[in-house]
Amino acid sequence: MKAARARTPRRPRKGTNPTQKDPVGVYCRVRPLSRADQECCIEVISGTTVQIHPPEGYRVFRNGEYRETQYSFKEVFGTLVVQKELFDVVAKPLVEDLIRGKNGLLFTYGVTGSGKTHTMTGSPGDGGLLPRCLAMIFNSIGPFQAKRFVFKLDDKNGVDVQTEVEALLERQRREALPTPKTPAGKRQLDPEFADMIDVQEQCRAEEVDEDNVYGVFVSYIEIYNNYIYDLLEEAPCDPIKPKWNNCNTPVRNGDFVPPQSKILREDQNHNMYVTGCTEVEVKSTEEAFEVFWRGQKKRRIANTQLNRESSRSHSVFIIKLAQAPLDADGDNVLQEKEQITLSQLSLVDLAGSERTNRTKAEGNRLREAGNINQSLMTLRTCIEVLRENQLYGTNKMVPYRDSKLTHLFKNYFDGEGKVRMIVCVNPKAEDYEESLQVMRFAEMTQEVEVARPLDRPLCGLTPGRRLRNQAGGPVGAEEPSAAELFFQSFPPLPSCELLDINDDQTLPKLIEALEQRHKMRQMLAEEFAKNVLAFKTMLQEFDSSVASKENYIQGKLAEKEKTITGQRTELERLEKKIKTLEYKIEILEKTATIYEEDKRNLQQELESKSQKLQRQASDKRRLEARLQGMVAETSLKWEKECERRVAAKQLEMQNKLWVKDEKLKQLKAIVTEPRAERPERPSREREREKALPRSVSPSPAPSAPAVPLRPRRSRSAGERWVDHRPPSHVPTETLLQPRVPRAITVEAPSERALARCDRYLLTHQELASDGEIQTKLIKGDVFKTRGGGQAVQFTDIETLKQESPTGRKRRSSPPNPDPAGDAVDSEWTDVETRCSVAVEMRAGSALGPGFQHHAQPKRRKP
Repeated sequence: MKAARARTPRRPRKGTNPTQKDPVGVYCRVRPLSRADQECCIEVISGTTVQIHPPEGYRVFRNGEYRETQYSFKEVFGTLVVQKELFDVVAKPLVEDLIRGKNGLLFTYGVTGSGKTHTMTGSPGDGGLLPRCLAMIFNSIGPFQAKRFVFKLDDKNGVDVQTEVEALLERQRREALPTPKTPAGKRQLDPEFADMIDVQEQCRAEEVDEDNVYGVFVSYIEIYNNYIYDLLEEAPCDPIKPKWNNCNTPVRNGDFVPPQSKILREDQNHNMYVTGCTEVEVKSTEEAFEVFWRGQKKRRIANTQLNRESSRSHSVFIIKLAQAPLDADGDNVLQEKEQITLSQLSLVDLAGSERTNRTKAEGNRLREAGNINQSLMTLRTCIEVLRENQLYGTNKMVPYRDSKLTHLFKNYFDGEGKVRMIVCVNPKAEDYEESLQVMRFAEMTQEVEVARPLDRPLCGLTPGRRLRNQAGGPVGAEEPSAAELFFQSFPPLPSCELLDINDDQTLPKLIEALEQRHKMRQMLAEEFAKNVLAFKTMLQEFDSSVASKENYIQGKLAEKEKTITGQRTELERLEKKIKTLEYKIEILEKTATIYEEDKRNLQQELESKSQKLQRQASDKRRLEARLQGMVAETSLKWEKECERRVAAKQLEMQNKLWVKDEKLKQLKAIVTEPRAERPERPSREREREKALPRSVSPSPAPSAPAVPLRPRRSRSAGERWVDHRPPSHVPTETLLQPRVPRAITVEAPSERALARCDRYLLTHQELASDGEIQTKLIKGDVFKTRGGGQAVQFTDIETLKQESPTGRKRRSSPPNPDPAGDAVDSEWTDVETRCSVAVEMRAGSALGPGFQHHAQPKRRKP
């Protein structure tokens, strides 16, 4: 016969039983303080409320007020509550639903060191929720368990049921393996956990279907750094802590197999499961807890500043219960896959959220803490989105896939089943901020609703099949009827056998017995008739009273239904109004948050722009001061230059005026000189000697202010010149040539040449009025500009001119003049010749205008 495969309970389709939802049950457990002198920040106000207040160092808030906050839960367990009381309230209903074929999820949540692992596992002598759940399961289904390997799990989150023969062959094959398992009856318990499962109270489920057979399978996984590992996987070496040699490197062992992470998949009923996970069939509480303890030793824990044995991963212990009904004879398992049910209970011990600045985590511990906090943040985000979708009717996508933890339990929130959460808190003052965040998350979780699981359908077989099969009676045996019992109450008839013809006692005795039976029958008939009449009368009275009561009740019910309908309509209207107002409030809060954020951004932008304007204003002031300094410096420079030029111009005009005066004096002397006498023509040497006393420049007028001369640069040997000679320069072939020492000769000025020299010389040639070439040497100083360039300031101009001696006009003298006549003629020249004397001088020179005289012919008019 082929093995039948069971299917896990399907989640209800959308639109079926939309109101059959239950909120997530959130419970709070407060652990006792480790020391009596520690400051406490959490108080239990009632059976459903706790109050949290800030410790001494946190009492001053932004508004300076002392704030106390209260949080409500389904039930609150104080520091004196024992494990049994917690189990009866929280976990026992989940185990009962598991036996009825319904799924359940129970997880502990809280900060590190708040007692989550103690709540789930327990301590020696005081077992936690997990061993108590196992004990209740096996106490309830112990005598109804199927033989080993009757149920066989497949690799697609389903279960197959095998016949007795197939199960026997499987057991023989397993027993033939090299490492046979010790029978459960002969198992020696580990003293480490023997006290944890020694539960004195025999807790059982109230309703257990005795016509079913059961099989229990357990698996144990952990989620470490967002990877899933199988804690029951057999490995030749410890995969969590490999061996290390003296060189601080891992030992190269061929037998060492590193742990492989598992993959999450979705089965045909949209339930998530871990592929390749080890699932062990157990037959007793001791065997199941031994499997758990074997995996618990492989779980990752570490010592931190806040907890000596801090869990570094999320652990998930999964209990699967397979059940199938017996056949009509109550002997074998029914081989119909539609009648096989697989339910699941997941017990989750979440790692505690922590702050790295308190745990002083480094390296791997820091990475582990980051992954733990990230997975818990993803769980918080999923709960928030679920709550928003259910309250406001939105359809936002829940980010289950962001974390393996939320992805694994996706079907509990989107599908069906009961979800319970135990919030463990440590009341010490150091955990105030972390506990406040945990309380807020728990309060929000209570508003999420999960679909209520559906009841398992009936198999349709006659109940009590197992008991009848054990008693050995026929299945279709019937009990004696009421008529048979009634006739057995009559007196027995005497013997009717006549052995002698003279027997006269048998017939009279028979007649007497029959008469007694007849009288008794008549009495019973009369009594029965009376009872029938009385019963009819009672029935009529009862019918009338029932009819009147029904009419009264129907009237009352009609009134109550109208009242309830009106109240329900009003309640629905108020609920819609509340949801609308809450949605508006949330929108306003989000809008206010956005506006506040915009306000902060604008303030920051305004501050940045104000700072930028202040910097620009300061830069402008510095630039203005700098420009004012430059303007003042330039103004002073140009004032000095203007004064120098004005002084030079005044001196030049005075020299010209003096020359004109001299010319007028000579002209006056010539005009007033008598014509009869011919003056002696003086020689050139005498003329120069006579002219020397008059060559001193006249002193400026007393009223003229003294003109400061421009300071000249020293003409030391270290100065270098730029000798600028254009390509059109014509050599003059004169004996005297301008010689410039340490000069760089260029045809066009360049910035590179100017940067290497201090002085500048420009040679300029032009044609004079007499047709001769006139050479001007224009000199200047080289300065560096503020922009990094070079500038030239012209200071002097020297003029070089070549003249022919034949160009001078003089009166012709006799061939043999007498000395006296020569002396007179030497002092006389024509007016035009004497007035055509040109003066060349250097600006600012102290010499008079007669220092350099060159006889230049003046162009005559044609």
